[in-house]
Amino acid sequence: MKNNTTALKKLFYLWGRSQVPIKQTVRISRIDNLIIFLICILISIISSYKLLLISPLNISDIFSWLLTFTEVLVGSGILILVSRKENPTISSRQIIFIISLLLAVQSSKLALASTISPLSLIIPPALIIAQGMGSITALSWVSIASISWPEPAFAINNNLFFILLVCASVVSVLGGKIRSRAQLLQVSIFVPIGSFLGQWILIGKDKISLIDNEEFVFANGDLFSDALLLAIVMLFTILFIPIFESIFGLLTKARLLELADKEKPLIRRLSLEAPGTFEHTLLICGLAEEATRMIGGDIDLIKTGALYHDVGKLHAPNWFIENQNGSKNPHDEIDDPIKSAEVLQAHVDEGLKYARKNRLPKPIADFIPEHQGTLKMGYFFHKAKEKNIKINENDFRYNGPIPQSKETAILMLADGCEAALRAMNINASDKEALEIISKIIYSRQKDGQLDDSNLSKGEIFLIKRAFLNVWKRIRHRRIQYPTNKNNTFS
Repeated sequence: MKNNTTALKKLFYLWGRSQVPIKQTVRISRIDNLIIFLICILISIISSYKLLLISPLNISDIFSWLLTFTEVLVGSGILILVSRKENPTISSRQIIFIISLLLAVQSSKLALASTISPLSLIIPPALIIAQGMGSITALSWVSIASISWPEPAFAINNNLFFILLVCASVVSVLGGKIRSRAQLLQVSIFVPIGSFLGQWILIGKDKISLIDNEEFVFANGDLFSDALLLAIVMLFTILFIPIFESIFGLLTKARLLELADKEKPLIRRLSLEAPGTFEHTLLICGLAEEATRMIGGDIDLIKTGALYHDVGKLHAPNWFIENQNGSKNPHDEIDDPIKSAEVLQAHVDEGLKYARKNRLPKPIADFIPEHQGTLKMGYFFHKAKEKNIKINENDFRYNGPIPQSKETAILMLADGCEAALRAMNINASDKEALEIISKIIYSRQKDGQLDDSNLSKGEIFLIKRAFLNVWKRIRHRRIQYPTNKNNTFS
């Protein structure tokens, strides 16, 4: 009975999560929509035109062609909708990439289906899509690419079709979780081995031929040849993934981890030229990572985005208090709140320039303006009011936009809470810390900064608890060890 109750609670929880409104998808221009539509039409024509070559042609044949044409066209449309549902910020060139892969596979089926195993046609593209777009999009692509075969005379063995679906599904699911190139290499080895064993069990041992076959790599139907060709194609796919990342703006887990390497030139510069900002960045990473883990967000994305969110401060490190080390404050010397506000806005503008120069992916570059949103520069705003300067409040707000994802919203909250938590007395209670965290988060909510982030009330509660947990970990006493001239104690 207890197990049933737990299962029901989980079901209701998942249902509730599914009802949270998702972020609006990025609008695609009419020209891009037209290009995507034309590619879908071309895919439908390639997948069905051979049905019109039957002689003599009667009404039932035309109806069969129209049915197949519509089926493929609708399938392509569903694939686009699924990709945009899973990735609301997906760009038009990424959609074109997915559809173009489908077009390439359908064309390859016409030219090569009789000579190359279906495994080598479907599985490698599924790995690319899973890495760059996610597992759900990859599974949808596999379903559409597997169901529609343009050559009616070429019938796939049912057992082979089953093995194809299983291997492609495994690649799609694992591909969305793989976090390193080494794991990709493992998949390119174990999946072909799995397909070989599956064919050996379900199709038979009599189709294995290792000798006396000059073209055994491309011998369709030979179990060893199918597995070997699949392994070769997957290895080449792994080599080309970085190229696809660059051309189509794909952001894979492996790419995120590479960007998070602290020896990257931009991060290394930040640590040397703006050490206070770099230390601040590391503390924010801890807060943001824990909060993202609590709500089930993309940990790799926020970990990498947090490292780059303040790179714009490299343009003038000494204008930011964490890098001054007790030296004179340039803001006091110019004594002009409006110019000081322009300097603060410049760290966002310059950060975006650094992002373009270093070719950071858009999801990473988005952390630079969105972590500040349209927040008010309160200190300089009040200084301007004290000087009786005629001002507009908007002159002391960042240009935005406000956070467009859960991850950028969490970074904004972590950025606001980090300084306040670090400044707290070591003897402060958990209740006092939670009150400060709640006050800062509430101020962001009231200011409308979280309106587009899709954070639910429950997730905001979890974020508060996560920030408190991190503060409790970093707040600790150190005892004073006795020392004398000759001895020290550690």
